[in-house]
Amino acid sequence: MSTTSSPVAAPTSFVGRAADYLDQRSGISYAVKEFGRKIFPDHWSFMLGEVALYSFVVLVISGTFLTLFFEPSMAEVEYHGAYEPLLGKSMSAAYASTLHISFEVRGGLLMRQLHHWAALMFVAAAGLHMLRVFFTGAFRKPRELNWVVGFTLFVLGMGAGFTGYSLPDDLLSGNGLRIIDGVLKAIPIAGSWLSFLVFGGEFPGTIIISRLYMAHIMIIPALIIALVGLHLLMVVIHKHTQYPGPGRTNGNVVGYPLMPIYAGKAGGFFFIVFGVLVAIASLVTINPVWAYGPYDPSPVSAGTQPDWYIGPVDGALRLMPPGVESVIFGWTFSWNILIPSLVFGLVLIAAFLYPFIEAWVTGDKREHHVLDRPRNAPTRTAIGAALIIAYAVMWAAASGDLIATHFHVDVFLVTHVLQALLFLGPVAAYFVTKRVCLGLQKKDREIVLHGRESGDVVRLPGGEFVEVHTPIDEYERWRLVDYTSYAPIEHAITDSRGRTTKRAKLRAALSRWFYEDRIAPVTPKELASHHTDGDTPGEAPQQQGIDTK
Repeated sequence: MSTTSSPVAAPTSFVGRAADYLDQRSGISYAVKEFGRKIFPDHWSFMLGEVALYSFVVLVISGTFLTLFFEPSMAEVEYHGAYEPLLGKSMSAAYASTLHISFEVRGGLLMRQLHHWAALMFVAAAGLHMLRVFFTGAFRKPRELNWVVGFTLFVLGMGAGFTGYSLPDDLLSGNGLRIIDGVLKAIPIAGSWLSFLVFGGEFPGTIIISRLYMAHIMIIPALIIALVGLHLLMVVIHKHTQYPGPGRTNGNVVGYPLMPIYAGKAGGFFFIVFGVLVAIASLVTINPVWAYGPYDPSPVSAGTQPDWYIGPVDGALRLMPPGVESVIFGWTFSWNILIPSLVFGLVLIAAFLYPFIEAWVTGDKREHHVLDRPRNAPTRTAIGAALIIAYAVMWAAASGDLIATHFHVDVFLVTHVLQALLFLGPVAAYFVTKRVCLGLQKKDREIVLHGRESGDVVRLPGGEFVEVHTPIDEYERWRLVDYTSYAPIEHAITDSRGRTTKRAKLRAALSRWFYEDRIAPVTPKELASHHTDGDTPGEAPQQQGIDTK
């Protein structure tokens, strides 16, 4: 008996033959088929990551154009271009080529501004995406490493923005590099050597622009592309998280498959992002380097005015009191520079490790695929709010001199107010946010037990006036009660003598801080007990839409 299968007709078109040739040697059709069935959530907050990705694509396109005309050299030249106010001025070749791109290359200024606005959009969208992941707990097992990858992408985005911002070698970017030189030189013992290594000699040296250029167009983009690929691969492996409750598509689906629905939507969304960025770049001027002139340390007034994502670093340095330094064994320790640098380093490390820290404190080793509502994790939400306020205060401090000149107030008063807000603002934000979250949780309990307020007031036979509550359906009830309320853990006895280790004490203390104030969700037993007693006057429990089984 023959087991030979009937031959499959070979494709006749060139594209079909090429696809068949590739598939037979790589098996790519299987990967495309599997990936094409991947469900992508239908919720607006998941689009933040897409905005960051599409902004990066715009960055690559516009950056490729700019590399054709930019000259990454600090060689001194005399300007003879189209911008008359700087004719005959001595400047670096990098600054001269930037002016050439802006005024003489067709579409050059548009591409420069598009590149800058896309960089701002990339960092902003990535930052908002990270906040969404943080506040909803999407970083929990099995996605801890994806959080680390995403946060690394955010930091690399800031690094790419700073290196690109410094390339034109204008007055503002030169002042920014001077601050970096000061931070390096403030490092005890090795500071001067590190500055010499980075700048190739005494600041500003002659090679820093070429080094920044190499990092900006090669090293950092290569790392971003690699990590974006890794990030998307982990998303495919772990699947997307989803919000509690039924999906919005047809009541039980949380999104659409990649092919063909989501691919079409994503393609359209890319062109929307691209179009919005081009419109902004066409209408809103950003980084007009010709207005500042080439770098020269003599006209410096108050240093840089960096982009918003670098601003907090500069603002922290401005908020430190001057003269906070000491001499130890002949070495000068400039604490007004070292303390902000150390604090930022510790904050970055804590942010990288936060998923592992929270898992250790809670002892939660389960997989999580359903997102938290921020109100149901009050301490985590309060921590995020406090960090946002601290970031905003330091960002404002980076423009303290502009605030003083524009509002005609004393610059020292602005600095002192911001110094006070840096300590009081995050504390107030933490406690207010936590109380608000707990209040919202209490409100959810009331809605589950009593229903929503209808606004209709009735009078009972005894003369009492009460408001009629509208019962909620089972899907909304599930959304309001579907979360875990962790209780603080007790000290663990871990040695043979019955003593509690310092590690166990620390974990217990952190657990109390995280979960001592909590509102437990309504249980089925509470629902049954509450409505069996006839909570709503004149209505039986079954009439209220409550299942008492």
